[in-house]
Amino acid sequence: MELKIAVRSVHREIIVETDLSADQVEEELRKSLASDRGVFSITDVKGRRVIIPVKSLGFVEIGEDETRPVGFGGTL
Repeated sequence: MELKIAVRSVHREIIVETDLSADQVEEELRKSLASDRGVFSITDVKGRRVIIPVKSLGFVEIGEDETRPVGFGGTL
């Protein structure tokens, strides 16, 4: 699943590929936002952890799980 995370005062979004479901990501985000001085952290598919203070979050866009086609998509 792909996440797009916007950080305030940063012009580019952070894109993270994670193995978590949309519900799990939303639950983690809700827990983080409930704390005044919390941080939102997520681990990507390679095991790297992204940690962002919730005060700096602009938005988090949660993509849908999708299967990607393998090979060339065109037909002759």
